[in-house]
Amino acid sequence: MDQQKLPNATAVLILGIVSIVGCCCYGLPGLIAGIIALVLAKKDGELYRKNPALYSNYSQLNAGKIMAIIGIVLSVLYVIYVIVMLSTVGWEAMKDPQLMQERMRDLMGQ
Repeated sequence: MDQQKLPNATAVLILGIVSIVGCCCYGLPGLIAGIIALVLAKKDGELYRKNPALYSNYSQLNAGKIMAIIGIVLSVLYVIYVIVMLSTVGWEAMKDPQLMQERMRDLMGQ
């Protein structure tokens, strides 16, 4: 019996990598890519569990799934960081480095 490759394993791996890299773009691209990767990984995982002897690249799927989870966690942390920064220093300070320094000095009590 010739083994096949899982249909979405490569896509899950690529989306897992994109989710880790995408967490640096205010977190949203990483979050979206990670969620899509987990959905695809769930579908392929069910295929693999039905007939494990038929498929050969489960380790690739598993690696992509792990990277997607890491990317989602990093993206959520970055989104929380951005929300905290926006609520403490404001949107104007996020765009102006001098105003950011002034607001940070005010927060530090100097």
